[in-house]
Amino acid sequence: MSNAMEILNLLDSLLKSPAEIVLYGRAALLLGFDKPPLEFALSRDVDVVLHTGQAEALLEKGDFWQAVERVNELLADKGLYIAHFFTEDQVVLRPDWRKLRERINGPWSNLKVFRLADIDLFLSKLMRYDPIDIKDALFIISRANLSLRDITYAIKAARVPDIPEIKEQVELMSNKILASFTDE
Repeated sequence: MSNAMEILNLLDSLLKSPAEIVLYGRAALLLGFDKPPLEFALSRDVDVVLHTGQAEALLEKGDFWQAVERVNELLADKGLYIAHFFTEDQVVLRPDWRKLRERINGPWSNLKVFRLADIDLFLSKLMRYDPIDIKDALFIISRANLSLRDITYAIKAARVPDIPEIKEQVELMSNKILASFTDE
């Protein structure tokens, strides 16, 4: 069983009420694509993007945050955790990202799991200019069969957080990815 599945299965077992999450990062790549590279299974965490108001709704309507805290306690010895929760305005995404997310089916009874759509997963990888995110972005492009036109349109349509460091990283990553199309 992958680390992501162990984390999600434990979270589901601790929930007493339904909860919905949208994955991004390597857990989304691992669980959202057929035959992903083995290295994706080694990721030690699960990253989640929340729509505006979802964090508060999860707090009011159930035991989600208590279950997350308990997961982190129970898996601490293994170095596994679910702690990266970002709201949609903190992640590079298209404005309509929520309508286009994709369901991830699993053995969960209270947990409903989605991942960002291919193009939004790609956009989320533009936030850090590093070799791992470049590799992940190229994986998404390849597996989703994204064209230069798809990429160019998505970059122009993306909502980029108004944080200078993120804007800089997005520009560097965008240039790197777009240049990879001309290098072929």
